[in-house]
Amino acid sequence: MALGFLVPGRLDQLTGGYLYDRHVVEGLRQQGRAVDVVELPGRYPDADTDTCQAAAEALARQPDGRTVIIDGLALPGLADSLSQHAQRLHLVGFIHHPLSLETGQSAASARHYAELEAALWPHLKGAICPSEHTARAVRASGLPAHRVAVVAPGTHKPARLHRPRSDGPLQLLAVATITPRKGHRLLVDALAPLRHLPWQLTCIGSLERDPAEAQALQQAIAAHGLEDRITLLGEQPAERVAQAYQQAHAFVLPSYHEGYGMVFAEALAHGLPVVSTTAGAIADTVPAAASLLVPPGDEAALRDALRQLMTDAALRARLTACAAKAAATLPDWGTAVARWASALDQVSR
Repeated sequence: MALGFLVPGRLDQLTGGYLYDRHVVEGLRQQGRAVDVVELPGRYPDADTDTCQAAAEALARQPDGRTVIIDGLALPGLADSLSQHAQRLHLVGFIHHPLSLETGQSAASARHYAELEAALWPHLKGAICPSEHTARAVRASGLPAHRVAVVAPGTHKPARLHRPRSDGPLQLLAVATITPRKGHRLLVDALAPLRHLPWQLTCIGSLERDPAEAQALQQAIAAHGLEDRITLLGEQPAERVAQAYQQAHAFVLPSYHEGYGMVFAEALAHGLPVVSTTAGAIADTVPAAASLLVPPGDEAALRDALRQLMTDAALRARLTACAAKAAATLPDWGTAVARWASALDQVSR
C-alpha cells in the first residue's frame, strides 16, 4: 500500500522543513515506495474552520491500514479529527520543531500551541524528529520513547571546498526565511557598530512569508545606514544558494530557536565557521570547535563574537579548519533518507 504524506500547502516551498520533506518523498520513491503527497489548502499553523475541514476530509480519504506521514506544521488543521483516525491508520508525525517555540507570538498563542501539540502527539503511532532536542518535547507529551526516532537531515557536500580571496571584505552569509525567530534584526543591530571593519552580509531567504518582519528588517538596515553593506536577495534557486555558500567566509544567523537547523549543517558541509546562538538544537548541530555561540537575544555577546571573527585571523582559520573537519562527519541526503526510511518502519509497526 502507498504511503500517505500530508503537508500544509505546496511541497516545493523553500524552507528547511519543506526541503527535508521533499528529500524524504523523493528518496522514498527512489527506493521503490509509492508516496501519495497531499498538499493541504488553507492557513497554517493558525488553522481556521475551512482549513480544518479540508484537512479532516483529506485524512478521512486515506484508506484503512495506510501509513500516513503528517508534517508537524499541519497538525493544527487536524485538531478535531486526528483522534478519529488514530485506530484505523498508522499515523506518523514528522515533527520539525514545536510550534509553541516560534518567536514573535504572544504568550497566549505559545500556550495554545503547547497545549494543542501535547494533546495531539499521543494520538500518533510514532514520530520522527530531526534532533534529540525536538524528540525530548515529543516524548514528554506521552508518546513512548521507542515510538520516537531521531534522524538528522542530509547535506549537499561540494566536490571541493572553495574560499573567496582574503584581501577583500569578510563575506558573511545568512540563509533563512525572514521571520522573527531567525534573528535578522538582532544581527543588523549587532553589526552596525562594526561598520569600521571590512565586511559584507548577504541574506538569502523569503521576504514574503512575513512581510511585516521583512519591512522591519529593511527599515533597520536603512536606519543604520547599512544599505551598501547588507544585501537581501530573497528566495534563490538551489544553485545560487550553493554558490553563496562557496563565496562566503562565515555563516551568521542568531536564531532564537531551531529544531535542528539545516542551514547550519549545510554551512559546515561547505567548511564555513558559524556564528549563532545556543538556542534549541543549534549547539547539538554545530560543534563548539567550529563556532562562536552566544545566548539567544544577547546583542552585546553577538557583537563581540562577530568582532572576534572579523579581527582575529588565527581564530577564524582555526574555526574554518574545524568546520571542514566536521563536514566529513555529516550525512549526505542518500544516507539521511535511508536512515529516515528505517526509522519510519520502526515507529509505524
